[in-house]
Amino acid sequence: MQTLIDRRQLLKSGAVAGGALLLPGCATLATRTAARAGCLPPVNVAPDRVIRTMAGLRPYRAPGFRVAAEALGDKRIVHNYGHGGAGITLSWGSSRLATQLGLSSHQGAVAVLGAGVMGLSTARLVQEAGFPVTLYAKALPPETTSNVAGGQFHPFGHYAHDRVTPEWRAQFAAALDYSWRRFQIMVGDDYGIRWLPTYVESDGPLTQLLPTFPPNNRMLRPDEHPFPVAHIARYDTMYIETGRYLRQLIRDVQLAGGRIAIRELATTAEISALPERLVFNCTGLGARALFGDQELRPARGQLAILEPQPEIRYAFTGDAGYMFPRADGILLGGTFELDQWDATPQPDDIARILASHQRLFAGFRCVGPAL
Repeated sequence: MQTLIDRRQLLKSGAVAGGALLLPGCATLATRTAARAGCLPPVNVAPDRVIRTMAGLRPYRAPGFRVAAEALGDKRIVHNYGHGGAGITLSWGSSRLATQLGLSSHQGAVAVLGAGVMGLSTARLVQEAGFPVTLYAKALPPETTSNVAGGQFHPFGHYAHDRVTPEWRAQFAAALDYSWRRFQIMVGDDYGIRWLPTYVESDGPLTQLLPTFPPNNRMLRPDEHPFPVAHIARYDTMYIETGRYLRQLIRDVQLAGGRIAIRELATTAEISALPERLVFNCTGLGARALFGDQELRPARGQLAILEPQPEIRYAFTGDAGYMFPRADGILLGGTFELDQWDATPQPDDIARILASHQRLFAGFRCVGPAL
């Protein structure tokens, strides 16, 4: 079981792979001093600033996400699940692959199973193609795994290098490319998407997964960043405030005439009884029991959310974990625990996440931002 993950290595590859405390008063003084000096302000990490903790189960699949079609009686099932820690990032592109596969030559209404980011993205693309859609889900946001996601646009923790095929890698590249372009046209307050500079503890620039992603990807000199680590790379990417984003997607589905049915479909026999002949399966980890995919494994991620700090306009990933600032709070994370089915925050893990970030930001130097 892996607890505090080295996310910087995951970001470079796209695959899985207690201490000194910063006191609240000192952190506030350091933040004000940094702001006056024009430096990156440190995050004020303290246990009494935690406003909530969360844990979610990522649907990890070593052979990579699955987009494939199969017959179920007189129905056609198109699977779109198993995205691990890359669900938000790949949502539009993977759903585009699925709808291209499923909608060709189809006529009539369409069913989508699941109301997480994959189900909602698929439903919107079905509507954009001109088909009526009903979304079947046992729960709606905020009671979905997607709500627990940090929301960084950068794929990680979603496959094993030795288990994927060249054909799958081509699917991944196509999905990433479309998602990258789709999210860019959604930036703004409506969907809760914004650009942020991101600092990664790394001994080299991140891998260029696309010709234009990640942009502004370069190593920094020690005098160009405040972090108390040996090597830092910097790039730009988008961050999605998942609560706001998912609420807006639900509104979009409904405004376009989509129907949402709160209903758990526990067996394939219940799916066979649906009136729609084309069904998109976006049930995430639920596909393990529903369709018998034993490759699906839970990968628990835990978060400590601090009170918002509006002056924090950058993100960080490294040995300490990761820090993503959002309007609804500052997310501190860093766990990727395979085969843990308990979606409950663990106090000891949360304490380690806080302590590692306290040490990181206690060591900030005021050397000027590299923005």
